[in-house]
Amino acid sequence: MARLYHLARLNDRWFRLDEPLDVAYQLGLPVDGDYVSGCLTDFHLYIEGGRPAWQWFHELLGVLPPENQVQKFAVNCTWFQETFAECPDGADEETVRRFVRAYIMMLLGTQLFADKSGNRIHIRWLPYVARLEEMGRYSWGSAALAWLYRCMCRVANRHVVKLAGPLQLLQSWIFWRFPTLRPSGYDEISWPLASRWSGYNPGISNKGPRVQMARLKIDLLQPRQFIWMPYSALDVIQVVHPEVLEPRHTMLWRCRTSLIYFAVVEWHQVDRVLPQFGGVQPIPSPALNIDFLMSKDGRGGDRWFPAQYADWHDHWQERAEHILQFDIVPDPGPSHDFLTWWYQHGKRFLSPEMLLGDPRGIPIPDEATQRGAGRLPDMDRVEDVPDRRRIERRARLVQMPRGGCSSFRPVQWRLAVFPHISHIDGSHQYSPEACNDGMPGYKGGKSRTAYENKLETRQPVPQLEQGKS
Repeated sequence: MARLYHLARLNDRWFRLDEPLDVAYQLGLPVDGDYVSGCLTDFHLYIEGGRPAWQWFHELLGVLPPENQVQKFAVNCTWFQETFAECPDGADEETVRRFVRAYIMMLLGTQLFADKSGNRIHIRWLPYVARLEEMGRYSWGSAALAWLYRCMCRVANRHVVKLAGPLQLLQSWIFWRFPTLRPSGYDEISWPLASRWSGYNPGISNKGPRVQMARLKIDLLQPRQFIWMPYSALDVIQVVHPEVLEPRHTMLWRCRTSLIYFAVVEWHQVDRVLPQFGGVQPIPSPALNIDFLMSKDGRGGDRWFPAQYADWHDHWQERAEHILQFDIVPDPGPSHDFLTWWYQHGKRFLSPEMLLGDPRGIPIPDEATQRGAGRLPDMDRVEDVPDRRRIERRARLVQMPRGGCSSFRPVQWRLAVFPHISHIDGSHQYSPEACNDGMPGYKGGKSRTAYENKLETRQPVPQLEQGKS
């Protein structure tokens, strides 16, 4: 239960929690610590002292959910809320611990690591709530960030219509850094910073016009309308919990390493957002290609993920060796070189031209020339892991013998049964010579159709001479 006590009242519930910097300030979650990983269901196989899943569930929570409240290895949140709604007065220590375990599972399963349903709680958290005193040694901030990155990557697919993950973190990040997008009337600052917007609930009415207006505001954004370092303000420093500012946490804000949440592995490319830490942003190095990891979500049988993705877990274990060092400047922001690069490669407008008063590009601001080109230290290049499954499948098909490919069988069958067909591409041109060779059911020239005989005996059309009608 340690480290989960700084819970903010978000959406009428008590909870605590881009960059680990933002996770720390917005949700109050620790950044430094062990990775949040392990296995999902086979606890008795991979964990010392583990039990079969539902046996362990009963031992830790004192009750089992009915079958109609269980979907594979997830339990409906309504059952948790009804069963553990209020801890009885005078409860003994074991009963209190059971309610605490249930509450933390609800917190993790519906807020920090929610799926798109938002109403199911996976039993993957049993090994963590089994040792309440040790929950504070994990990096909940990096795990929440990894899950948010993965959910945002998935929703970029046009066939995906819902966004999962810690959305209160994403919303608060937007409001703190884009003042023009903030709702009015939320000026009181408290800790964690995401609690500032706890009463904000725009609903779903007029969603289309709101999206268009937000896009237009982003298109018309001026250089000074984005706040690179919102947490340096005096009124923010006054409410920040001192534990967040401990060096072991703050140094990881500038760490270039992996972010892990069980089977989800993302890459923290902090070198692309240096102005958030007071630096000048140079032209970014090529992004790490981790397409192959995008398809890994824990399906297809349980595994011990620290062994399955050992290299990426090792990256996190060696995180202290990958801290970026760069110059701090009084006016952080993108360099002139970066803006020139971005104008050539970025999508500059989200709205159609008809909505823009002046669709011409805004010139590079004068202050960008004073920031210089930016500087980054030499960094070890991590190997790309692109998704090559389609390429490998095509290579296998090309190497497959002709007789072994089922796609050639219809062609061979048609040629064997209909040798009078001289084309196999769908044109089906008729060859009278083939009929004379004889086909099954026909005898020589008798295979000619009545229509062909009529064409042969038909009288030719008389041709008119010139000058005669």
